[in-house]
Amino acid sequence: MRAFSVTYWAFIGVTCVLFFAGAVLVRLVTLPFDRRRVALHLYSSAWAAFYVYVNPLWRLRVSGREQLPWRGAAVLVANHASLIDILVLFALFRPFKWVSKQEIFRVPLIGWNMRLNDYVPLVRGSSASVRRMMEHCDRLLAAGSPVMIFPEGRRTPDGSLQPFKDGAFDLAVRHQVPVIPIAVHGTRAALPRHGLVLREHVDVRVEVLPPLLPGEFAGVDDLREAARRSIAGALGVP
Repeated sequence: MRAFSVTYWAFIGVTCVLFFAGAVLVRLVTLPFDRRRVALHLYSSAWAAFYVYVNPLWRLRVSGREQLPWRGAAVLVANHASLIDILVLFALFRPFKWVSKQEIFRVPLIGWNMRLNDYVPLVRGSSASVRRMMEHCDRLLAAGSPVMIFPEGRRTPDGSLQPFKDGAFDLAVRHQVPVIPIAVHGTRAALPRHGLVLREHVDVRVEVLPPLLPGEFAGVDDLREAARRSIAGALGVP
């Protein structure tokens, strides 16, 4: 498995050069008419999903994709267990903007593409960065772009579903847009929290759950807990 893992990550490193060149071309061609950068995001989705589908150890299934909007703002929230959550969520092939830790934006090629897409950086533990992140998301939602957030804030250390933070739900309440919970199954088994050595064959499943409308809840706290219950129920965890 170690030899396969080295080969796989090396393959990603080499092909990222070609994919990034394609991303720059897509952005240049669509610049005059695609203000929300939808075409670039869908290209980036194909780039990321390619690495999932070519890996013989991984089988990915997506259900409930029809509940995600092609147009119109929403806040998408998903559990976070592994680095490959990002790859498999791209395979939803719907337009949205990522909120991601700032360190990823510094990674050559991949981070450059994230900036090209106008995704949203966040520095954990920095109140100034959180404020900038919320303002950035405000602009995106006002323009009709959904945003994707991991409301746990970081990867789970033990497979449990951690408490959700308020940010995603505050955005949904203030903009009166739906929260769409997404349950990601099996990624923790595919890749350990520490290290990049891939494991045995695993089935990964992305399950899009019914939307939650802010108007049906008393406030941010109720909406947050409803989203957590929805994902926890799908995962079969407390």
